[in-house]
Amino acid sequence: MVIFIFKNSEVVYDYGKFTLDKFEFENGIVIENPEVEFRVKGVPKYDESGNITNAILICHKYDGNCSSIDELYSITCEGAAFDYNKYFLISISSLGTPDSCSPSTTGLRYKFPEYTFSDKVNFKKQFLKEKFNIEKVLGLIGTGMGGYEVYTWACEYPDFMDFIVIVNSSFKTNGYRYAVSKAIESIIESSDDFYSDIYNDSLSRTMLSINKILYTNYPSRKNFQKMTNDEIDILMENHAEDQLFVDIYDFKLQNYAIMNFNLENKISNIKAKTLVIIPVDEMYFSKEYDILPLEDLI
Repeated sequence: MVIFIFKNSEVVYDYGKFTLDKFEFENGIVIENPEVEFRVKGVPKYDESGNITNAILICHKYDGNCSSIDELYSITCEGAAFDYNKYFLISISSLGTPDSCSPSTTGLRYKFPEYTFSDKVNFKKQFLKEKFNIEKVLGLIGTGMGGYEVYTWACEYPDFMDFIVIVNSSFKTNGYRYAVSKAIESIIESSDDFYSDIYNDSLSRTMLSINKILYTNYPSRKNFQKMTNDEIDILMENHAEDQLFVDIYDFKLQNYAIMNFNLENKISNIKAKTLVIIPVDEMYFSKEYDILPLEDLI
């Protein structure tokens, strides 16, 4: 189902939902007719066989979806590095993310299959083939969790792209990141109401507490040190309230995938030209552990 398509000169803008025939997870479980939410913007170019040659896939961050393409306006506007007049930009809401196939949108909730980042990649790869007949893209761009997807794609399908750009991300979950994910998993599993058939206030309060923990990943180290405790209290509350309607079942399986993410033994598979960007003062990722090792691994 496509909601709308329109053209401005040669530029195509498209937003909609597309239904796959079925999707098979790595664990063998199959979901019939899963929906995929997507947005595209740009000018597709074709080779002699009718294949799109200038597609760039944008993979969204943890709390994003296909609309995250708008957050990259500064690098996709006219005259920018990925000018939408020159490239065909595609953004897809990931497996596990509303309003694509997820625990909340399918109604499966805690019965939804556990999935990996390979499943996330295969979900998008299947969509690209069925919707646009794309079997190779020019490049991939990913931020945060989207970077996990890009790393996975480049490791599992190294000939699928010419370049990758990864911002604020890593090739594995370890150390502090693993501890945070493991603690969050324990908080969720300690809830007596998680396997209830009713989404009640107790589950909402659990998510409120989790979102306060997650706030610690957002400010830089320098900004944290500059803030008073009262300022931190207010910002934590605001962040938690902004994320109040995040579904705990969607969240739990995203956290599971992140907690079990590790490509250290596959990074050498990458063939694409690679650009990795992490701000110096980033809290969750670092140059020392998430960029410099790549010199020996890729």
